[in-house]
Amino acid sequence: VQLQASGGGLVQAGGSLRVSCAASGISFKIFTMGWYRQAPGKQREWVARLSPGGSTDYQDSVKGRFTISRDNAKTTVFLQMNSLEPDDTGVYYCVAGVGINPSWWGQGTQVTVSS
Repeated sequence: VQLQASGGGLVQAGGSLRVSCAASGISFKIFTMGWYRQAPGKQREWVARLSPGGSTDYQDSVKGRFTISRDNAKTTVFLQMNSLEPDDTGVYYCVAGVGINPSWWGQGTQVTVSS
C-alpha cells in the first residue's frame, strides 16, 4: 500500500491550499480516507475523514474551512484548506482504513501558514 501526499507549501494567513493523496495497492473505493496533522512540538491529531459512502467528519477547529473529497477513478483524496491560520501549520498525513482507525499512513506533506 502506498499513500503519496503532495501539494503542501507556504501560504499567508487567510490563503488557501489543496493537498492531495494518491493511493495505490488498496481497493480505494471501500476504505475510509482521511488526514491527520502534526504541528511542531505537538502530538499528531486527526483533521478530517471521508467514508466510502461519502460521509464526512471534521475536527472542530477546521469545520467550515476545510473540505475533504475523493476521486475514486483516480484513487486520490483531497483536502481543500481555506482561510488558513498559523495554527494550521504542520505536516499533513494521508491515511486509509476501515472506520475511524487508520490502517495505513502515507508520508507527510508540509503546510506552513505565515502570519
